[in-house]
Amino acid sequence: MTGGDKKDVGTNTPDSGVKGSVARKKRTSAAKDDGQVANALRSVYQRAVDEDIPAEMLDLLSKLD
Repeated sequence: MTGGDKKDVGTNTPDSGVKGSVARKKRTSAAKDDGQVANALRSVYQRAVDEDIPAEMLDLLSKLD
């Protein structure tokens, strides 16, 4: 295919079939979803922080000193 063979049809071009301006739908629960994701991330992070360091890792770390 050479340049110009295929017409680039965007969403607001006359050939796209879209009449007038189209408004995007906003997610009504975006803030709620963001809060749930934030809480899930905090929970996972806190569990990782609270996890005990394995004895093998502590042994390896002590050898570095």
